[in-house]
Amino acid sequence: MKTKPIIKKLKFIPNLKNYSSTYKNFDYKKIIKEMTVFPGGKMNLAHTACDQNAMGYRKNKVALYWEGEEGQEMKYTFLEMSQLSNRLGNALKSMEVKKGDRVFLFLPRVPELFVSFLGITKIGAIAGTLFSAFGPQALEDRLQNSGAKVVVTTRELYSRVLKIKKNLPELKKIILIDDWNRVNFMEERKLTKKKAPKDCVWFYELLEKNKQYLRVAQMKPTDPAFMLYTSGTTGKPKGVIHHHQAIVHEMKSAEFVLDIKEDDVYWCTADPGWVTGIAYEILGTWALGASMLVYAGRFSPAKWYDLIQEYRVTVWYTAPTAVRMLAASGASLAKKYNLKSLRHLASVGEPLNPEAVMWGIKAFKLPFHDNYWQTETGGMVIANYPSMKIKPGSMGKPLPGIVAEVVNDKGKSVKPNVEGALVLKPGWPSMMSKIWRRPNKYKKYFEHGWYITGDRAYKDSEGYFWFVGRDDDVIKTAGERVGPFEVESALVSHPKIIEAGVIGKPDPMRGEIIKAFVTLKKGVRPSEALKEQIQQYVKKFLAGHAYPKEIEFMDNLPKTRSGKIMRRMLKAKELGLDMGDTSTLEVF
Repeated sequence: MKTKPIIKKLKFIPNLKNYSSTYKNFDYKKIIKEMTVFPGGKMNLAHTACDQNAMGYRKNKVALYWEGEEGQEMKYTFLEMSQLSNRLGNALKSMEVKKGDRVFLFLPRVPELFVSFLGITKIGAIAGTLFSAFGPQALEDRLQNSGAKVVVTTRELYSRVLKIKKNLPELKKIILIDDWNRVNFMEERKLTKKKAPKDCVWFYELLEKNKQYLRVAQMKPTDPAFMLYTSGTTGKPKGVIHHHQAIVHEMKSAEFVLDIKEDDVYWCTADPGWVTGIAYEILGTWALGASMLVYAGRFSPAKWYDLIQEYRVTVWYTAPTAVRMLAASGASLAKKYNLKSLRHLASVGEPLNPEAVMWGIKAFKLPFHDNYWQTETGGMVIANYPSMKIKPGSMGKPLPGIVAEVVNDKGKSVKPNVEGALVLKPGWPSMMSKIWRRPNKYKKYFEHGWYITGDRAYKDSEGYFWFVGRDDDVIKTAGERVGPFEVESALVSHPKIIEAGVIGKPDPMRGEIIKAFVTLKKGVRPSEALKEQIQQYVKKFLAGHAYPKEIEFMDNLPKTRSGKIMRRMLKAKELGLDMGDTSTLEVF
């Protein structure tokens, strides 16, 4: 739905004052040179994000405001974050973790996650983050493929790791965090002594034993720093590697798009298991010296408004699903709170529908600004900016330093308002450096001199980009990417299911929901009770967001003659669309 462009009257001076002139004259090479503070053109993204603040006038400034689900409140200065992460870095070195080793964080949104990410990358190891909702199979796929040497987790989540530990020969040590020792280490409270399970060590005991001074590893800008697993339409999840210079683009995009300023209190609602939580909670934001809010509790409109009011949040970055759920609670609820501290709103995760943009104006007198990027891009690549008019429903325009285009199947640009493949010119600082152990997969992202996003779009006559859809079958539900293959694998492992096909079905609240089509084993009768049983099974197998909200039983699934289930046929059937060419189908 297209609506009239929104021209804003800003009450602040935006960081990006003139898009056209900045875009024309922007040069990433100069900025990278400025940010390589170590001899020989070297850097370390954790040093850039945290230590440089801790060594200067911001050392006693709050870096992290943290609130737990039960109302626990903690805060950490940049100096405290620097010293705690130094202690963890030293601890990892004592465990013989070296440059390039993988250390994974299987944690909820707790302060120790941020401390750990910094500590890992400070010593040149590769940090990986995992959603705390992952079940044993999802964990095994990622930890096994990455060859993780150490996992940091909580005692509650440890039981899931224990179930698969025998299948992880490269996993040498598990670092455990628990509520009983979640204290501000700088208060020097005496730790309760409990014996850790075999092959485990307590997080705070490690910190207590190690020094708060660390010689930070001086890394080449193109050395690997962190990795995330993202789902595809076939095969196992793929490990996307990002290098230290990723922070250069993440910082500049946070400056231009989120309009982060030093005195901001910024709240990004994303989980650090997702790239947004790394790029725009840990890295880009702190590199600009802003304070960050992290809330570990569940979604609640009233609670969210209370947090904005209490912490006087100025910049808010959240997901379209959350915006739709807030809208469902009504603008009258928002008006019960003092939300005048807010000055800029942005959205991430999936296309933002025009109604959500307009609702922001109704509830907060501020529009939500949509932007576009992927795990593989490492940062925003197309966005709406405070200084530019918004065309509700549009992704906006490319960031300075990014060349985006819409092309045909030969890689040639198409005319305005003509749909084509959305592509980017390779070479920006946060572009993924490789797919872990899958070089051929990495090469497939590039064609005709372009990075292929896998999405379709069109560009209007004013240079605004508009998202059309995904070339493949990856499902985006409530801002999370879910690969059909993973869900199908979980389904067919159920003792009563013989085969399954999974699609994304449009949903006004979540963007898409997962719908599964399943064929039951002979003699098994379909029922509503069985549907519920299957849903709970998949929840435990994968993650809370990766289960099918709808299940349909079928005698046969559409397949090619080679046996590949045709998801596009399932989707066409569900949505009443043209089936297209069915000549290669075996059955339907």
